[in-house]
Amino acid sequence: MKSLAEYKSFISEVRKFTGIDSFTADEEGLVSMRVDDKYNVNFQYIEGTRRFLCFVEVCTLERNTPSAVYRDLMAGALFGKETSGGYFTLDPSTDTLIYNYFFDGDDAAEDIEGFIRCIEQIMQLCDIWIDRINLFDENEHKAEEQKELNNIGLLS
Repeated sequence: MKSLAEYKSFISEVRKFTGIDSFTADEEGLVSMRVDDKYNVNFQYIEGTRRFLCFVEVCTLERNTPSAVYRDLMAGALFGKETSGGYFTLDPSTDTLIYNYFFDGDDAAEDIEGFIRCIEQIMQLCDIWIDRINLFDENEHKAEEQKELNNIGLLS
């Protein structure tokens, strides 16, 4: 995939294959769509690299999100552990957690079905991380409740 025109042609083929009308690139190669009424999924062509970026708006982290969540997200980024070769970033203006994955344009164009399977796996990965983040939040909340009960003398 050497050019924006080739990328747009690929995106058009994906749109035909999937029947998803929102699989349409704008003038600069950005594709944005809502998936399962849960995720904002975007693809952006990167000039001169033969690659394009998939970035998924996973969730919004609260300001009081436990530090263990950030630790696991950073550890997951180390060598792609538990991120399937992608990585997480945080939009500081919105506290939106974003999963990022680079596709090789030539490989994706050769196997559209494989490309779609990969997107499905990315959605599953995002689901797993949301469950994991929610578990941290639940455990943190339980620990705070326990501490409060201890402080008022109901538990010793």
